[in-house]
Formats: sequence, structure tokens, C-alpha cells
Amino acid sequence: MRRLAWVLAACVVLATCAPAPPVATVPAAPRYPEFVFPEPPPGTPKATADRLARGWRLLQANDVAAAEREFGAILTTTAAFAPAQAASGYVELARERPGQALPHFDAALPPGSAYAPALVGRGLSLLASGRDEDALGSFEAALAVDASLPDLAGRVETLRVRVAQDGVGRAERASAAGRWDEARAAYRVAIQASPESAFLHRDLARMEHAAGRADVALAEARAAIALDPDDAAAHVLVGDVLAERQDAEGAVAAYRRAAALDPSPAIEAAITRVRDGAREAALPAQYRDIAERPQAARADIAALLGVRLGPVLTRAPQRQMVVTDVRGHWADPWIQTVTRAGAMEVFPNYTFEPSAPIRRGDLADAVSRVLALIAPAGSATATPWERAPVTVSDVPPGHLAYPAVRRAVAAGVMPLRDGAFQPLAPVSGAEAVEVVTRLAALTGGRG
Repeated sequence: MRRLAWVLAACVVLATCAPAPPVATVPAAPRYPEFVFPEPPPGTPKATADRLARGWRLLQANDVAAAEREFGAILTTTAAFAPAQAASGYVELARERPGQALPHFDAALPPGSAYAPALVGRGLSLLASGRDEDALGSFEAALAVDASLPDLAGRVETLRVRVAQDGVGRAERASAAGRWDEARAAYRVAIQASPESAFLHRDLARMEHAAGRADVALAEARAAIALDPDDAAAHVLVGDVLAERQDAEGAVAAYRRAAALDPSPAIEAAITRVRDGAREAALPAQYRDIAERPQAARADIAALLGVRLGPVLTRAPQRQMVVTDVRGHWADPWIQTVTRAGAMEVFPNYTFEPSAPIRRGDLADAVSRVLALIAPAGSATATPWERAPVTVSDVPPGHLAYPAVRRAVAAGVMPLRDGAFQPLAPVSGAEAVEVVTRLAALTGGRG
């Protein structure tokens, strides 16, 4: 019994002298699993490291006030101790005070430093303050320091999508209002958040094109294609910019690529427009100036018909013609074309008089002759303009010019003016271009 008493007494003494149990144990489920423990650097005094760990256990047990006392005690003696500053920032986050947490995290990140726990805390503070873009940058910096941070990669991907979507929304609204600088900045934010998204570069290219910055638009459209070679809309944008630069070959190549990916009548029309524009750009300056002339001449009409309706004229039965006054004239090739097809006549003295002014009655005669070539009377392709009666106040049915005027008016190529045709009125260059353009449209693909 005496031995048992000694044993019991010894146990009491040992229990009295044993170290105190931990203030707090790590809870099975931490209250703030998104917080990253600010690991102290090597060489930290053991007492400081223990106090930091004890405060962190208290924080994760949701005893925020006790945790704050522990971290504050460290900062009282070592204000520049980054782990304690970061831990104090997490205390403020636990209290849902992100604005007061941010200075602590910034204090743990002096210029040039990259401390992952503080970067994560800073990101959480910015996120809670609605500063998604800045939060994303902080999280990405943390991952660059420590790629193993739990769950942060998933959070970053989700945040990238959100930042990109928000940026696109702001960019579209600003672009619609013509606020180009604002739209540009918003697109840049979205692209920074999601640099591999081809559609962001394409949409920025479209905005830059609308803003008149063709060089930037072209670069962004090509960036979109580099990321996604099958982006048909980006190829169309490249074609549009190159077409504006008079690079017909490059534009057609871009449109052809777009058409191969997503065929559409609009793309085919763009190809036709570019090719026609390239052909017209290669034409003599006198041809390109026709629309500016106050009075069109016979040579102008011949050139317009020859260029715009060349296939119709060359398919017509050809006549042998002798024209003596057009050698060396800029419109000579087209004068030969229209006279051989019978679209315009040579005068009895074998002259064409290319500089002679043309009047509406003369133009109606040429239009009528071309209409007959497009759809010959009595043929399967004959159209209503061969039969439709037309009332013209100043050109009655018995008038010599009535058949030609009736056909030109019925076809919608030369409309009346308050019910009159005015056959002796002069034709301006602009009117001549409009008339031949309407005439060419009637070919319905047969031209």
C-alpha cells in the first residue's frame, strides 16, 4: 500500500509539472479553408513561429479575437514580420472587412517581393471588394510563386471567365456608343484574362475597324486566326481591311478561306465586289472620272457598257465595223465592242464622234438595244419589258423614239420624270453610271 501511495503521488507531481496542452487544436474542418497559412521563413525564432501557428489554429477554429491577439503580439515586437502581417490580414477577412485587410497584405509584400500567402489574401480582399481584375492578377502572381496552392488554379480559371465576360459586356456597350478608348481598354482586360480566346481578338479587331484603326484591326484579326484558323469571321475581317487597302489579291484569298469554312452569299458578293473594284482601278482615269462629269459623252456610254456588260456584248452576233475617228482614244476598245455588238451605231460617214454629248433619247436607244441582247424578243428568256405598255407624256406611241423609251422605262432602267421622259435632256456622268448599273443588274447572272 505504501508503494502504491508513492506511485500515485509521483503521478500527481508529474501531472503538475507537465507542459500545458495546446491552446487550440487544428479543427477537423477549418473554418476558412481558402486562407493560406503564412509559413514563417527559415530562421524564424521558435517562440515566434509557435505563436504564429497557435494564432492560425485559433483563427481556423473561428476564435478570431484570440487569433488577433497572437498575431498582434508578434507585430508589437517585429512589425515587418510578413507572416504576421498576412495573418492579420486574414483576421480582417474573417471579420468581412476586406478594405482593412488589404493594407496588411500590402505590408507583407514590399516592392519586389512575392509571398504567396499574402498574394492569395490580397486577391481575396480585392475579390470581396468587387475588384475582380486586380484580384485575378494577385491570384495569378501567387500561382507563379507556388503552383501547388490548393484549389487556387480552379478559382483562377473561374475568375478569368468572369473577368472576360464582364470585359466583353463593357466593351460592347462602349463600342455601341462610339466610346472607342473605353471599349479598347475593356477588350484588353478581357484578353488579358483569357488570352487564348480567339473570339476576343476578333471582336476587338471588329471594334478597331469601326474606329478607323485598320492596322490594329488587321493585327488583331490575324491574332484571332493564329489562335483559331477556322474562325471564318476573322478571315472576313482580314479580307475587308485588305480590300480597303486595294490589296485585291490578298482580300480575295482571305474571303476564299472564309467561304471554305462558312459559305455565304455575302462572302461571294464581297469577292465579286473586290474583283470588280480591282478591274475598275486598272481602267483609265477617264473611265473612273465619268461619274464626275456634268455632261456624259458617247465614249463614256460605250465604255460603261463595255465594262459592265462585256460578256453580254461579246456573246452577241458580231458585225464587221469600220470606225475612223477612235484610234488612240482611251475608250477605243469599248467603242469597238459596242459597235460590233450593235449596242451603239456608227454614223454613215464611219465616225463614232466619241466626244459628242449624249442625250436621254440617245441613251434610251443604247439601253433598248442591250435589253434586246439580254433577253431577245420571242425567246424563252423574254421579259415583261418586251410587252408592258408605258404612258409617256412627251413621247407618244407614234414617236420615233417610243419603242426604245418604252422598253427602257418598262425595264426600270430609265425612270420617268413627273410622267415625262425628256428625250432631249442632257445626261450627266452620274446618271449614265446609274442607268448602266441598273441595266447590268438585269442580266441576272447571265452577264
